[in-house]
Amino acid sequence: MRILRMRVGDAADAHLDANQIDASPVIVYDGPLESYLTESLGTLEPGTRLYGQAWTGGFQVVVRYYEAHPPDGDKVPICAVARLGRGQMRKKPESKPGSALLEHGAVSVFVVDSFR
Repeated sequence: MRILRMRVGDAADAHLDANQIDASPVIVYDGPLESYLTESLGTLEPGTRLYGQAWTGGFQVVVRYYEAHPPDGDKVPICAVARLGRGQMRKKPESKPGSALLEHGAVSVFVVDSFR
């Protein structure tokens, strides 16, 4: 992560699902997810695609990112998670199994040292 000029705890804003940028609410499904940085994170510039995995089985959505694809560069491995405060990643009660209905798709992406 140092090569990308990132440290644990560094964060940037992103759209949770690159296919639902203007949607509200947003539906997230279990499985692969493509997010979209809206501001810089280390050397990753806005517009960088983040690839990861979403889990919707609990009360809130869990998203882990393992790869970034900058607009003008090669894919690089990363270790990051999507987070929001105040329970904003919490699923709406009307969410169906295997998916999560969220109020909006704006999230913060945080660099971590490992997935727990």
